[in-house]
Amino acid sequence: MAFARGDGVPIADLEAALKLWSSLELPLEVARTRFELARALAAGEFDTAVEHARLAMAGFESLGASRDADRVAAFLRSAGIVPRTGPKGTGTLTGREREMALMFFPDRIRALREMARVTVPSGTVAVLVPASLDAQPAYGPFVEVAARHAGREARSLLTTYFACGDLDELTGWFGRAGLCVTATTTHSGSARLPSSDALVTTEVESTPLGERISAEVYDRIKRDAREVLAPFTADDGTLEAPFRVHVIAARR
Repeated sequence: MAFARGDGVPIADLEAALKLWSSLELPLEVARTRFELARALAAGEFDTAVEHARLAMAGFESLGASRDADRVAAFLRSAGIVPRTGPKGTGTLTGREREMALMFFPDRIRALREMARVTVPSGTVAVLVPASLDAQPAYGPFVEVAARHAGREARSLLTTYFACGDLDELTGWFGRAGLCVTATTTHSGSARLPSSDALVTTEVESTPLGERISAEVYDRIKRDAREVLAPFTADDGTLEAPFRVHVIAARR
């Protein structure tokens, strides 16, 4: 439904909907409407958009709506804001970010140094990151499809998650942070989704890209993604996309 997603809905109508859901004490609808308001206001009223996004994220997290919270967190990061729902000066990460977060820090060496600082002398610092895009048999071709239809911006937005995947570069960062790498391991797993279209929707709508492309371009991305993801699609249409990650362990 267009209204539920905020597609083409005037800001005034979203604000009216927010008042309605609040009066009816429907927290999920309140959080979703706040997120749509944040996206609608981002270009012209940045501070207000960020406030709506943060309140939406707090609402989703309190409800355990992790996928929605991840989408808001991605929106905030794309706007240059560290996702935070706690008191000023504290940070709250979504469940996914608690598993893999290094790529979201602008200064990765500084982040590793801070990890080393709070680790006891005999302790271990371990980091989990997705492997680079060229090592991802499903996600790599998908990003190429998106970039072909939506341009360089699509590539930039969709590759953030894989930005720390060069293992040589990553181990070098550990050294510059004063850490001695003791082990590196690459694991292969898979991301299971209802369909290839679901993968496209998840990746595109977790970034501002979904707001910046036309419906026609979106459809072309989905169409060509079905082709490149066919090797990983079962007869019933479900998708099992290979996903590779690196685990690096180090000591002070």
